[in-house]
Formats: sequence, structure tokens, C-alpha cells
Amino acid sequence: MLREQFSDALKTAMKDKNVLGVSTVRLIIARLKEQDIDARGRGKPELDDASIQQMLQGMIKQRRESIALYEQGKRMDLADKERGEIAIIETFLPKPMSDEEAEAAIKEIVAATGAQSIKDMGKVMAAIREKLTGKIDNAKASGIVKKLLGN
Repeated sequence: MLREQFSDALKTAMKDKNVLGVSTVRLIIARLKEQDIDARGRGKPELDDASIQQMLQGMIKQRRESIALYEQGKRMDLADKERGEIAIIETFLPKPMSDEEAEAAIKEIVAATGAQSIKDMGKVMAAIREKLTGKIDNAKASGIVKKLLGN
């Protein structure tokens, strides 16, 4: 379970005196607690691993946006720190699919859902999120689905 991996990673980073590792894992844990509290407030259970993976994807996306801004501002030191955080966060995610693997998996999902045209894209994307969370970026999946459904 990912929660256990976070605490193990934090202990390891602390033992290794890895400052960036400690701070990044603490950020992940803090974000997770925040999400759990929010879910409890809405009467929902704590996040499952799939939801945690989506949260981590969101954290990576935020850091990529920050990198672009830091590079525009000529702050390469901060951009490098963000890259380091991305590398640490990615260790908790499943290995991303290659383009060929992603297209094959999406073809199977399109066939299973019976999608015929771009109008069925929502149904296909919902199935992709359910089956391939953390293995493929949603934007990449969307492009493949559009290509397969003829748009």
C-alpha cells in the first residue's frame, strides 16, 4: 500500500540525511492528510491507492508548471529542485506505459466499450481512468482516443 511506502521512504530519507527526499515525502504525506480530512468532511472514506496515484500525478503536474515559470525567470536552481521532487514522487507511481503499450491497451478498452465515434469519448476516458490510472497521462490517453475514434 502506498501509505506504508511513504512512511518507509521518509524513514530511509531521514537515515540517509537526504534533505530533498525528506521534504518531498513530507509534502506528499501532508497533501494526503489534507485530502483525507477533506474526504471525511464529505462523508467519504480515506483515499485508496488509485486516488493517491491521481493526487501524485497532480503534484507532478504542478511541479512541471513551476519548472516552466522558473525557467522563464532564469531561476535554474529552483527548477532543478522541482525536477528532483518530480523524480522522488515518480518513484511511488507505476512505471508509465510506452506509446505502443498505451495504444494497445486503449484499443482494447475502445473495443470493450463498443465506442464507434468521438461522441463515445467520455465513456472510453472513464474506462481508461478506471483501468489505467497512474500508467498513462490523461492528456496522452485523450490524444490516442481521438486518433482511434477518427478525429
